[in-house]
Amino acid sequence: MSDRALAVVRAGALTTVQDRGRPGHAHLGVPRSGALDAPAAALVNRLVGNAPEAAVLETTVNGCSVRPRATVTVAVGGAPCAVTVDGRPAAWGAPVRVPGGALLAIGVARAGVRSYLAVSGGVTVEPVLGSRSTDLLSGLGPAPLADGTVLPLGRPSGPHACVDAVPHPAPPSELVLRVTLGPRHDWFTGAALATLAARPYAVSSASNRIGLRTEGPALERARPGELPSEGMVLGAVQVPPDGRPVVFLADHPTTGGYPVIAVVDPRDLAAAAQAAPGTPVRFIAVRHRR
Repeated sequence: MSDRALAVVRAGALTTVQDRGRPGHAHLGVPRSGALDAPAAALVNRLVGNAPEAAVLETTVNGCSVRPRATVTVAVGGAPCAVTVDGRPAAWGAPVRVPGGALLAIGVARAGVRSYLAVSGGVTVEPVLGSRSTDLLSGLGPAPLADGTVLPLGRPSGPHACVDAVPHPAPPSELVLRVTLGPRHDWFTGAALATLAARPYAVSSASNRIGLRTEGPALERARPGELPSEGMVLGAVQVPPDGRPVVFLADHPTTGGYPVIAVVDPRDLAAAAQAAPGTPVRFIAVRHRR
């Protein structure tokens, strides 16, 4: 076992290859994609000595198990979870040496939703439009991992980090999303705007990489009918006919016909990626200074 590759033994509920995504192609109908918790992905890359744009694995809820074919350095971050090498406990949130042929297991998330695995050299599947990210909406990039998938790895570009402890943000016990009014806020009543800013919501179990769906009070329309499809941005808060807000995440469609009542501050989207179903959600209206 001397070739640089990673064999997937247990793929888990949903494990995908992700990097910084493919921005700049919305005019072609291609979403940005990329790691939902971008700071977590960047941190594990830094821990193993990878460049920030190196591709990592993003797991969902119940982790995955992989077997490198050569000795590698790995780091697991994002949602806290158990990490083992051949059944022996290993560090989470720090560089770990894994011998070729050993089984690296990433366990169920103890909190949060998505864990990130970086491997020295990065995952080097063929890029599409400049990115190795899996896009669940368009189908671009590699398919979600399956048991038996073999992923190529690059050569290490530098030594792993030497650290005693690295601060990791905890998954949110309450998701606070700062928003500015969206381009179609006038499609809603004043009462709806007050509801969005004052009433509690919760993360729905129907959430995914495309959007964080919410449960809570419906937002009342001031206008009937639907819009012609128009451009959508990352963080847009779209309101479908049931009146419950949906926050668009990395794999969101680039156009849509439901009105956008608000847009989330990009700095809050990493926390949204780690908000488990049932997590309370508060939308906080902010104003930009002129």
